[in-house]
Amino acid sequence: MEELVTNLHIHTVFSDGSEKHKQIAEAARTAGLDVVIFTDHNLYVQGIEGYFRKDHRDVLMLAGEEIHDQTLIPQRNHMLVLGMDKEMSTLAHQPQLLIDQVNRSGGLSFLAHPFERAVPALNQRDISWENWDISRYTGIELWNGFSELKYVLHNKLDALFYALFPMFIHHGPPKATLKKWDELLNSGKRVVAIAGADAHGLKFRLGPQQLTVLPYLFHFRTINNHILAPEPLSGEIVKDRRMVMEALRKGSLYIGYDLPFSTSGFRFSAQGRNQTATMGEEIQLNEGITLQVRLPAPAVCRLIRDGKNVRSWKDREVIMQYIDKPGIYRVECYIQYLGKQRGWIYSNPIYVVGDLN
Repeated sequence: MEELVTNLHIHTVFSDGSEKHKQIAEAARTAGLDVVIFTDHNLYVQGIEGYFRKDHRDVLMLAGEEIHDQTLIPQRNHMLVLGMDKEMSTLAHQPQLLIDQVNRSGGLSFLAHPFERAVPALNQRDISWENWDISRYTGIELWNGFSELKYVLHNKLDALFYALFPMFIHHGPPKATLKKWDELLNSGKRVVAIAGADAHGLKFRLGPQQLTVLPYLFHFRTINNHILAPEPLSGEIVKDRRMVMEALRKGSLYIGYDLPFSTSGFRFSAQGRNQTATMGEEIQLNEGITLQVRLPAPAVCRLIRDGKNVRSWKDREVIMQYIDKPGIYRVECYIQYLGKQRGWIYSNPIYVVGDLN
């Protein structure tokens, strides 16, 4: 499998971001990313998909859209739509109709920042997802880099501190989002978890100085999607775009917090007598399954089945666990950074089905 480090949910000057596509792609190249997916608000920007090439390193640039009903106050129910080649925001007022149209066209839909919090001191409203009656969406944004800032802000002094020292912001996905994801999975829905930067590169003045809150380069070095693709990027835009979208659709990826230590190389797989599976795939229980976890560095690792922690390990890099029960299995890993234990890796599930023979 080829690992493609991917960052998505990125805003540009076409909506409320501060930089142009090529400037952002250059930051992605500097950070060592393979893919960036732009999602401006209620706007599909045509003509930007392709490769940014510099110093013999390519970054694949893809276009999506973040769609929400602008007539709502507050403007909740944001949805990331990927893999489309046309404007979809005309359906913003009807989320289910939007999802159905995206599905018919072969695109993907992810519920953005499902749980947020308001910050009244900074006039930031709660723009969580609230319409849970919908169905057939691809997945949810489990970890949103910009939204997490709202969880640690309480006043303007906090805002200044985190603007200067953003490495202290991130701790992991909101507990409410993790809980909701497990509830959705346990209800029988195949819900893919992704991470979004929600990058804006917001700039403000502090006396004679201009500060950027969470610069694009910082986002790209922090929370990423590590897609497991069947082959490397080929340089053929149509082929590569399809490959990235299919991996996202399937859930063949994990979320990695790359700032403390690169998560590249993590693997979570299942081995049966005559079958194998990895994240996003299904495997028959039959005579029992061995789950395998490989970490790029020693860490705390938890095995989750149907939303419950069934086994934990400390300071391990290689883990093998025999299982004899069906269920939805996923892995969470934690690392010490800046004096705290922080979320490091969140896998998508392996679906173990059937009975033990």
